[in-house]
Amino acid sequence: MQVIQRFRIPALFCALAVLLCELISHPFAEMGVSDDGPYILIAHTLADTGHIVYNGWVEPMLAWQLYFGAAFIKLFGFSYSVTRMSSLVIAILMAFFLQRMLVRSGVSERNATIATLALVLSPLYLVLSATFMTDIFGLFGIVICYYGCLRSLQSSTDRSAIAWLCFAVLTNAICGTSRQIAWLGILVMLPSTLWLLRSRRRVFFTGTAATFVGAIFILACLQWLKHQPYVIAARLIPITFPFANPVAEIAHTIGEFVHTFLDIPFLLLPLFALFLPQIWKSRPRIRILIAAISLVYLLLAIHMRISHPDFLLEPTAGARGGWVGIHGIHEGADLQGDPPLLIHTSLQILLTAVSIGGLLGLFASFMGSSTAPLDQPSSASLSWRQLGILLGPYAIAYTLLLIPRATNALYDRYMLGLLFVILVCLPRYYQEKIHSRIPAAGILLIAIMAFFGVILTHNTFALYRARVVLANEIQAAGIPATSTDNGWEYNFDVEVQHAPSINYPDLVLPAHFYKPTPEPPPGPCHAFWYDYTPHVHPLYGVSFDPNACMGPAPFAPVHFSRWPGLAPGTLYVVRYPQTSKP
Repeated sequence: MQVIQRFRIPALFCALAVLLCELISHPFAEMGVSDDGPYILIAHTLADTGHIVYNGWVEPMLAWQLYFGAAFIKLFGFSYSVTRMSSLVIAILMAFFLQRMLVRSGVSERNATIATLALVLSPLYLVLSATFMTDIFGLFGIVICYYGCLRSLQSSTDRSAIAWLCFAVLTNAICGTSRQIAWLGILVMLPSTLWLLRSRRRVFFTGTAATFVGAIFILACLQWLKHQPYVIAARLIPITFPFANPVAEIAHTIGEFVHTFLDIPFLLLPLFALFLPQIWKSRPRIRILIAAISLVYLLLAIHMRISHPDFLLEPTAGARGGWVGIHGIHEGADLQGDPPLLIHTSLQILLTAVSIGGLLGLFASFMGSSTAPLDQPSSASLSWRQLGILLGPYAIAYTLLLIPRATNALYDRYMLGLLFVILVCLPRYYQEKIHSRIPAAGILLIAIMAFFGVILTHNTFALYRARVVLANEIQAAGIPATSTDNGWEYNFDVEVQHAPSINYPDLVLPAHFYKPTPEPPPGPCHAFWYDYTPHVHPLYGVSFDPNACMGPAPFAPVHFSRWPGLAPGTLYVVRYPQTSKP
């Protein structure tokens, strides 16, 4: 036991589990995956020139992430996959810190290990860890800040408490340069910690000074970013809304929140499912209330399915841009045709029932069950009150900052910052109120979700590798990349090879850079976000359906593997109208 504690074997196991799952997934593809293509090209430029040069698809600052990725390029040479491995290193390191963070938050060593695996082996975490997106880097900034705040609260000496506060400020200031929302550590989490430390005057005043310096650093970074060319200006309040009707705007925003928040019990299914038995253990009137809620949800789902044939049950529906969905790939490629399904309706219903059932079971446990809860005193040095003060304001601030996004669309990856809070609270609540040990069923569910995560990551990158093969086949026939619509991610990579920036309408610097592009003819047979890529004039498009648009082009289809043992998927080249883009 002493050896295990000394060498942090459980935390190392969590880190190595992430690495193993990623190696099995084979997450390699030489093109952009979602937003990360332009980010990787910026890192490449930084490695070559020593300067950060944005390219029109950047709202997050990216800074430390770019330097970390550029270091990998310097060491191993440039490729998309090499740059993405820098993100995987951070994901592995974060798995270690998450386990230690849970132990220090009052969760037993065993339960902390299981709970950590529930997040780091989830499909969302695994697939994002294999990309150069900002989500993993930003989450790392929040986790490391919380860990520093936690250590400062638990320090027995003022010197140690001050050192951990300074550590939290420094790491959060640096890590927040990747994804600005991570600066909620300095702006919200650290003030909450200082409030808890207010009785220790030396710690309080020194920590306040350090936090103030961190806030000045944030302002300086934002001012610097404001004056960089080809940067998308981030706004807390959107200038325009997708609807002219205020009622429709509000309904849409609420719908986005409901849709995305219902993903949470699925994304942490091994933890939420533990509360399912609490429904049967609850009092009769609570069971009646849960039955009524379930009936309303079912009737609403049936109504939506009838009125909108493409409506899919929560929480596995995904959305355009969603990372965990029914097709078992990243849902935002926007190719022609429909990709093959991975999760069919019966499995959707099962996953939905378990996920929502776990959420209702948690609700039942809050309301009180017919069996007496555990009365054992908590051995945690951090009380629930302290935990609420430390994480509550952060969770509220994070949720409020999602509102501007919800006026357009919320994606499942935005939930990572809240999954972290739930990860801290849920296993501790379970071990104090339900049972001291997470049962073996939780371990089985983790294995199932990890299996799904490996499949999702593998299938996603297999699809992207197939797109690269198809693009090379077309170019080998003498057709330039600018004549093919291979999805917006590939088109973005092509655009920034022919222009200094993506043609984004919200670019402020340089002035008047954006040039509107005439609309293509009506219909789906044109590049998605065609306005952003004026150098791409597609004569051909990549499709899941060989008969899409004007039918098949004279190119051989490319197959991509689909785990677990499913029939391979196929990509085709189809012809576009020659007038699809002036």
